[in-house]
Amino acid sequence: MSSENSSADDVQQVWDVVVVGAGPAGASAAYAAAVAGRRVLLLEKAELPRYKTCGGGIIGPSRDSLPPGFELPFQDRVHAVTFSNNGRFTRTRRSRQMLFGLINRPEFDQQLVEHAQKAGAELRTGATVTRVEQHGSAVPDRRTVAVVLQGGEAVLARAVIGADGSASRIGAHVGVKLDQVDLGLEAEIPVPETVAEDWKGRVLIDWGPMPGSYGWVFPKGDTLTVGVISARGEGAATKRYLEDFIGRLGLAGFEPSISSGHLTRCRADDSPLSRGRVLVCGDAAGLLEPWTREGISFALRSGRLAGEWAVRIAEAHDAVDARRQALNYAFAIKAGLGVEMSVGKRMLALFERRPGLFHAALTGVRPAWRAFTDITRGRTTLGELVRSHPLAQRALNAVDRRQAAAAASTDTGKGAGAGTDTGASVGADKDGVEEAGS
Repeated sequence: MSSENSSADDVQQVWDVVVVGAGPAGASAAYAAAVAGRRVLLLEKAELPRYKTCGGGIIGPSRDSLPPGFELPFQDRVHAVTFSNNGRFTRTRRSRQMLFGLINRPEFDQQLVEHAQKAGAELRTGATVTRVEQHGSAVPDRRTVAVVLQGGEAVLARAVIGADGSASRIGAHVGVKLDQVDLGLEAEIPVPETVAEDWKGRVLIDWGPMPGSYGWVFPKGDTLTVGVISARGEGAATKRYLEDFIGRLGLAGFEPSISSGHLTRCRADDSPLSRGRVLVCGDAAGLLEPWTREGISFALRSGRLAGEWAVRIAEAHDAVDARRQALNYAFAIKAGLGVEMSVGKRMLALFERRPGLFHAALTGVRPAWRAFTDITRGRTTLGELVRSHPLAQRALNAVDRRQAAAAASTDTGKGAGAGTDTGASVGADKDGVEEAGS
């Protein structure tokens, strides 16, 4: 940036990049833009550290996406996984090497933000964003975006990154479209030392009673994170699953310190990732693994890419160049995370039909267990795994054919007025979970 532009920006208080939301995606984006030497403002509506509903599993891709020198605040290191199929056919598989680590989100997110600050980003908490304007009286020129805060203050930037969660206001501005929404319920349960010791280094994954559902127990010192997830619209059944799950684990007598719920949202294949000089990443873009609903690695990776491409958008002198850089960002996302999401959707469709098959494979077939360990350690991805295993390709191709036939049948039976709303809405959901963007 020239000195002439710099002095003009100082007068107008224009940031190179403004990031909305200080979770893993936002902090990763702010770090990437700040380490490139740009003036970065990170806005967060809450005060930090703050609690987030999340299992807190850090798999290999997450670890590999952290800033240099980042020391993970592990509460436990997982070497064993107990699998069960709706409470039955329980089997534990063990590994000499660590499979993945477990963190508490408040400490993890705070540490990520601190790394972004050390790189030069400025943090502002208690800042609730109400809307983004790329035209109008709040915007001095076509190279500038106005981020309007509650109370009316307008923060100006050359590029904006929306990382404000799964009910993102920035996502609504961009026009993010969703085709899979799931309800996750979770309890943080403090337990006595004897119970905690029994879970140390071991997690439980239970394939649930509703199609595509599963539950988990993640140990974190003297607290167990116990949760379940299933498709939205099954609120009562999901709550019942969590209660039954906690009961059969023998944990019903312990009072949770926190009980919470949240919605996870996956983007549709044709959903935009940008609008003008505004990008979205992480949950705000609907980027997460559709089968497991793992989101931290997707947040970290998409956040880093968003930060890098926002720097280029900030340097763009006209709308054509800004659009070109935004398209490059979208291509980078789709070529990596998009491929993984596509495979994940197909895996979910297969898992919904045959959960017992997955359970039998993971507990009794050595190559399937090895694939699980390779993915959690970051040695491979779902996409790479399917490409290299003909049997997996055949199984997923069969799912594709079945879904295509079902879609054709549905289309034939649809009336002229039939349709669905996949818009990124904000507010109370029919499962009773209310969310708002950061």
